[in-house]
Amino acid sequence: MSNASLTRANSRPVATRSRRARRRRARRRLFVLVVILAGAITGGVLIVRAIGRKSVSAPVGCQVAGLSAPGQFALTADQAQNASIIAAVAFKLRLPDHAVTIGLATALQESRLVNLTYGDRDSLGLFQQRPSEGWGTSAQVQDPVYAATAFYQHLERIPGWQTMAVTEAAQTVQHSAAPLAYATYEDEARALAAALTGETPAGFTCLLAGFEGARPAPSALAAAAAQEMGSDLLAGPVTNQKTGWEVASWAVGHAWAYHLETVTFGSWRWTSGSGRWVDAGGPAVVSPEVAVTYGT
Repeated sequence: MSNASLTRANSRPVATRSRRARRRRARRRLFVLVVILAGAITGGVLIVRAIGRKSVSAPVGCQVAGLSAPGQFALTADQAQNASIIAAVAFKLRLPDHAVTIGLATALQESRLVNLTYGDRDSLGLFQQRPSEGWGTSAQVQDPVYAATAFYQHLERIPGWQTMAVTEAAQTVQHSAAPLAYATYEDEARALAAALTGETPAGFTCLLAGFEGARPAPSALAAAAAQEMGSDLLAGPVTNQKTGWEVASWAVGHAWAYHLETVTFGSWRWTSGSGRWVDAGGPAVVSPEVAVTYGT
């Protein structure tokens, strides 16, 4: 065969392979385009579905007075309820407000105030307490009231804890592998503790777009108050302004789960839809009560 014939014979397969390669590349580009379009359509559908699933009862959030700027301390409604329980248990045990700061800083570091069902090894709950270390059963340490009580009982056994730095006291209870981590949350814990213990009047608020689940019976809120604060302090006048604001803040922290539309204390009123405390003025009340009204 001549060289020309060899060239013609070899050129045909090369040309054929080139055309086939171009077709494969075209098919790949078409496939990628289809995948991208499908992803965009699917993403749009997912967004629409997510918006459709977003219930009007979803909470908007809670905050501490003076800490409302973007990036500053804010809580979900569930975190707010857990924080208010930690403060309430300290009130029941007649502990000073410093204990609440320590408890909140610890729970913020350990769980971000979320009642976790998992953790390092067998650690569970708000404080990541370990059943294997004698903190209680798995069910107990996932009960926020039990967990807070156990934490404070351990705290009270530490000599001089009342004057200890927050991170030192927390570490002495927790024996964490990161002993200085609690200091990260000290400022937030201190501000939150001041609001939840009544040191900062009208200092704690939540803006809610609705409520969680079916409305509980009013007796459920009274039972929660008795369990967490030691008695149903919503049943009559409070002894002083600080206690009144603590009870009022506790009620706001429980508003999402118990469907509280308003909380009033003296001349002040919080509404779930506005997320604000407003002073209506009027004559001073000698023995004010904390009162609530329910939504749907």
